[in-house]
Formats: sequence, structure tokens, C-alpha cells
Amino acid sequence: MSQEILCDVEDGIATVTLNRPEKRNAMSLALLRDLRARFDDLDGRSDVRVVVVRGAGPAFCSGMDLREMGERRAAADPEVGVTEILQRVERSRHATIAMVHGDAIAGGCELALHCDLRIAAEPARLGMPLARIGLLVPFPLLQKLVEIIGSAQTRELLFTGRPVDARRALEMGMVHQVVPPAEIEAATYALARTIADHAPLSLSGIKAGLLRAVSLRAQVEHADLDALARRAHQSADAVEGRRAMLEKRKPVFRGE
Repeated sequence: MSQEILCDVEDGIATVTLNRPEKRNAMSLALLRDLRARFDDLDGRSDVRVVVVRGAGPAFCSGMDLREMGERRAAADPEVGVTEILQRVERSRHATIAMVHGDAIAGGCELALHCDLRIAAEPARLGMPLARIGLLVPFPLLQKLVEIIGSAQTRELLFTGRPVDARRALEMGMVHQVVPPAEIEAATYALARTIADHAPLSLSGIKAGLLRAVSLRAQVEHADLDALARRAHQSADAVEGRRAMLEKRKPVFRGE
């Protein structure tokens, strides 16, 4: 296992840390593989009752690694398993808390949303700017957005592509609590401690019930939408969007 995901367990609380601070914790293939492996491991541990997910450095997670993504443009799956891995995080048998101390963008926003609870620091921003780089949100991740913030606010988030600050995210229901930056760690682990002190069978039963309540999502057909996402991913506009983002300029889209 690489060092792109760190994990430690103390007194019933596991901490999973995205560890690519120099890349704003962008999701590489190695990071995604390690994230899944860590959650597989934690599910088998009886000494864990709650999992805190956080990022190293100033950002929570900036989404997919655009350079790596561009190199694998022809991949059949445009998100390279990210949907499956985020759903694996959601299916953790333990309660999960996202500590959003910094920006959570695109896949990073979805990672936070796939945790059970979210605490954000005031300067943090959450956003889904995929339209700005010529991409589509995979349908299962779109379902998660609608489930958390509703149809109207999902439209605002996706069509504008603009990130929202932590206070606005709280109003939208994207996060449960907003605190000053200096208090984010204390607030997160206080919440984790509250949960970890509860009865293990109660916690696992609550989590199993919550997962059952949303299980019908998986029965919605979306093969045609997946095809649209692949077409967008492999388009010239997507190439231009990634280049423009990396070069910090406005993209020129041509609809091709």
C-alpha cells in the first residue's frame, strides 16, 4: 500500500487521511485504491466505531487528478472506479465523519457527501465545477447530490459550477456544522467521541438501516447516462477544459 492514504486508530476512532498535500489531495489511481483498501480493512476491525476522513495540507480534496486523467483519456470508465470507491466509503459499517478543513471540489465534494456527517471550517468551499471542464457527474453521484441537498440546489450547483462557502453549504444542507478553522479538529473529534461512546450494536444497526433505506437508488437504470458521460469525457471539449484548468485560463468550448 502506498503512502497516499494514511490511517491510524485510537480509542475507537479511526482517522483516514488523504496524503497528497502537494496536489491538494487530488484523487490518483493509487489514492483511490488505497482508500478502498483502508475501508475494507476498517470494516473488519472490532476496535473501530467511527471513522474520520480528512486531508493533509490546506485542502480536503480537489477532485480527480486532472493530469493523470488527461493521460488516460481513452479509458472506458471516465471516472476510473471513483464512483465505486465513493460508494464503498458510504457502505462502511461504521459511522463516518468528513472533516472539511479546506476546499472539497468535484470528487472531493462527493467524498465528503458520501460520509455520514460533515463538519466544515469557515474558509472551506464545496463545489461541483465539472461543466467548466466539459465533464458530467456520474449518475450515482448525481443521486447522492439530490439526496443530500435536493433537486433545486443540485441544479444551482451543477449548472453554475460555482463553489459555495461553508456557511452557504450549511444553509443548503451539505454540511452539518461550520466552525472557525482553529476549532475544526476539536469539533470533529468531539463529535467522533460522542458517537464512539455509544453501543457498538446500536451504531452498526443504525448504519445498516440507513443503507437499506436508500438501497433502491441502485435499481434506477442509467446506462444511457453513462454513455453520455463517456462521450463527454472523451470529447475535445474535455481535453480543452482540463488544459484550461491546469493553465489557469478560461476554456474555449466548441461542442465537440
